Amino acid sequence: MPRAFETPPEPRKTPRQSRAIATCDAIVEAAARILEELPTTALNTNRIAERAGVSVGTLYQYFPDKETILVALIRRERKLLLDRLRAIPEGSPHPLAALIKVGIEHQFARPNLALALERIESTLALDAEAMRLAEATAQRSAELLADQFGHCDQTDFLTAVLISRALINAAAEGVLPQHDLAERVERAVLGYLNPRIEADRPQS
Repeated sequence: MPRAFETPPEPRKTPRQSRAIATCDAIVEAAARILEELPTTALNTNRIAERAGVSVGTLYQYFPDKETILVALIRRERKLLLDRLRAIPEGSPHPLAALIKVGIEHQFARPNLALALERIESTLALDAEAMRLAEATAQRSAELLADQFGHCDQTDFLTAVLISRALINAAAEGVLPQHDLAERVERAVLGYLNPRIEADRPQS
């Protein structure tokens, strides 16, 4: 049975020197590669250390257990997604399509890893962080979509983000087909947002 956490497990210490940072990065990436290739139950600190090319003692200098490594990995993947969203330039001709493209590419760049982390995340007390990510994503989406949609309530943009995520995840899990995924996600988001925007628009 997976361990349950009330707060996210944290590293023993934060690396400062470039060599230590590279070591921690290698450990986190080793966990990612194992999750892509093997069942979650196969993940342990010995296997992670071996894949990373470090001793278990070195691993334990920074990470007290595998769960702490998983938290670092989830945070890394979330930051990667948000950084890609922030890299979409202002004034993009089709901002909604650009946002959906980033979401799909992120999910399908390493699909086995993405699905494994979706399953693991709920056991690591990261719900608050997940909501902050969704809110930051909604905020960035609002900034990009303002020219396309005009004013819209922040909660509506957050809802649109969650709709997109649910459909993309369903395609990654095989519940929905992958073909025409971007178009179907866009239709779903527009189907939600357009009536909301109309309702918020001042009446003449």
